[in-house]
Amino acid sequence: MNWDMFLAPYNQAVDELKVKLRGMRAQYEYGSMHSPIEFVTGRVKPIKSILSKAKKKQTPHNHLEYEIQDIAGLRVVCQFVDDIYTVVDMLRRRKDFEIIEEKDYITKKKDSGYRSFHVIIEYPVETIHGEKMLLAEIQIRTLAMNFWATNEHSLNYKYSGQIPIDVQSRLKRASEAAFQLDEEMSKIRNEIQEAQAIFRHKHDDETDDDS
Repeated sequence: MNWDMFLAPYNQAVDELKVKLRGMRAQYEYGSMHSPIEFVTGRVKPIKSILSKAKKKQTPHNHLEYEIQDIAGLRVVCQFVDDIYTVVDMLRRRKDFEIIEEKDYITKKKDSGYRSFHVIIEYPVETIHGEKMLLAEIQIRTLAMNFWATNEHSLNYKYSGQIPIDVQSRLKRASEAAFQLDEEMSKIRNEIQEAQAIFRHKHDDETDDDS
């Protein structure tokens, strides 16, 4: 398989989607409104990870683009849990791609303690051979969920997916602690947003004075 040729459209899709999702954040900032999007990242799955997942799912190479949904992956990180669902609603309204599946691991977390909202989309990429439809996964989660998931991913890598029982137990407790943090922050959301708005206005005023 020519991996460079196979992955090129996925790299293009990730680059385009990062611009579009960051543009959604910028529109809120231009209107001096609270943005439900804190930051956006994206990546194309490494070849080794694609092959590992294909082996686990028993997916032949000629079916990779149909059966591996997260070769192109975007991550949208939010401040508050409610922001996640605001972002999901915005994605549902977009006309430049089609949502084909939603997975809510927040209201129904995974056994490991993992929480996030996954949206699988079908995205059109313009190539030299014409339009190509690709699958891409957008994960939407809070800062606390992202912190937990990043560390759990590192531990999975270290232990080749066989995390020791005692570490798994600590991870589950950490997951609940992270979600409690999210819930407490949601209760003082208005105060936090007012404070951030005051800071933004003060910063804008200082910038105008400097100019």
